[in-house]
Amino acid sequence: MGETLLIDTMHLGLDRVIGAWSRDGVIVDPGPSNTVDNVLAGIEGGEPRAILLTHIHLDHAGATGTLLARFPALPVYVHEVGAPHLVDPSRLLRSATRLYGDDMDRLWGEVLPVPEANITTLSGGETVEGMRVLATPGHASHHVSYFDPDSGEVFVGDTGGVRIPPNHTIWAPTPPPDIDIELWRESLAAIAALGPERLMLTHFGSIDDPARHLAETEEELLAAAELARPGDREAFLEDLEGRIDSGTPDVAERIRSATPPDQVWLGLERYWRKREE
Repeated sequence: MGETLLIDTMHLGLDRVIGAWSRDGVIVDPGPSNTVDNVLAGIEGGEPRAILLTHIHLDHAGATGTLLARFPALPVYVHEVGAPHLVDPSRLLRSATRLYGDDMDRLWGEVLPVPEANITTLSGGETVEGMRVLATPGHASHHVSYFDPDSGEVFVGDTGGVRIPPNHTIWAPTPPPDIDIELWRESLAAIAALGPERLMLTHFGSIDDPARHLAETEEELLAAAELARPGDREAFLEDLEGRIDSGTPDVAERIRSATPPDQVWLGLERYWRKREE
């Protein structure tokens, strides 16, 4: 089996924000469609062999339909709950438009449907492309991770949080609509129980100390959730923005691109509101 490569998609011209992972032509999370040419340029041989999606958010999966338009035989693996929204992305796009408004096209480019015949649905427990599929909800109800027992690598999508190198601080990406803190904690524990050697983050890069990183991700997730619990948006954003700005300006810019603070707030506010209801 070949070497695992990190392809920097250079989203919106920024490095270290969205990474696509590639190995032997298998892509884990190809990113948005407006960076698809950068991804293809980084693939061995220039042509993908399969797409494995951790979840269907546009920064991870938006390029899937575009890739299928170019490579019609390409198989796609995705959680069974996310699959219908690849086949018909209209509901996904309506939800995203509520968040991004007129910035949708600039941020993500065109989002094309994926032919249902190309999709293999997952629920956790399967083995695909030599990797075990682990259901890891919390960031999204349809989130999965992929564990390679030979290399010890786990492709964790957003479950492993955001970390922009060279900074080591971890951030919890909590966009609406279906953040679930309890399930996320269970997912972190399930990944840790695998005893992985490396975590492969979308945002951004590989982690060689998985146990520490997973523990710190949980710590940040819980701290952010508690800060949001009183429902004070202004206080929450003041704290989060201040912590982001405590680092260097170039890292701060990339943190905001990978996990916009207003979305962090919106997801956690919705989480607490749903619990109260």
